[in-house]
Amino acid sequence: MDMTALRAEQVATAGKVIRHDDYAFTSPTIIAGADVGFEQGGEVTRAAIALLRFPTLELIEYRIARINTTMPYIPGFLSFREYPALLAAWDQLTQRPDLLFVDGHGISHPRRLGVASHFGLLVDQPTIGVAKRRLCGRFEPLSDEAGAKAPLMDKGERLAWVWRSKIRCNPLFISTGHRVGMDSALHWVQQCMRGYRLPEPTRWADAVASNRTAFQRWEQGRGEPDFFDLE
Repeated sequence: MDMTALRAEQVATAGKVIRHDDYAFTSPTIIAGADVGFEQGGEVTRAAIALLRFPTLELIEYRIARINTTMPYIPGFLSFREYPALLAAWDQLTQRPDLLFVDGHGISHPRRLGVASHFGLLVDQPTIGVAKRRLCGRFEPLSDEAGAKAPLMDKGERLAWVWRSKIRCNPLFISTGHRVGMDSALHWVQQCMRGYRLPEPTRWADAVASNRTAFQRWEQGRGEPDFFDLE
């Protein structure tokens, strides 16, 4: 694999990301959450997308796609490994969300192209990165209370808000994915909190992908799960 060419592609793609608010809605009607995992020792990539009605944040649709993994794990290039399955799940949705949360980084990436930015750019959707761990940059220590925040800085550039969503929990890294400014990204994440560490869109995407109890309860009475598999 030509890493020099891949790095150049990554930098060029990052340059196309829109970092300011570029959406028409005052308040979204549907917000999506997206999550990616791997099965069979990494040979299969699994992507889940959950659609929630806003502001009630009730789950209204979901799709799961499983595809053969197309790229090995290479630190710093995870978006190339994850986006094909996300696109497969996205193509199965019966309705398009106004706003998309992705479990992962947006521009808070060494070359400013985490999976939230990469996927958001590919589907040209207002997108926010909601990451659970720092990938690059530095920030001042946060106080312990919920709501504490600090900017994540890297080479003099603000890349994300480091935000403690819940007391006694590690902070989240909220960043621009595509077509959503940094402050708006934090605002919309805050609007989607319901007492857990994660905002509801990505929490539901994780619940769908992992078949958690909350999703099992929702699924009861609705028939078999609606999976989309690609061999």
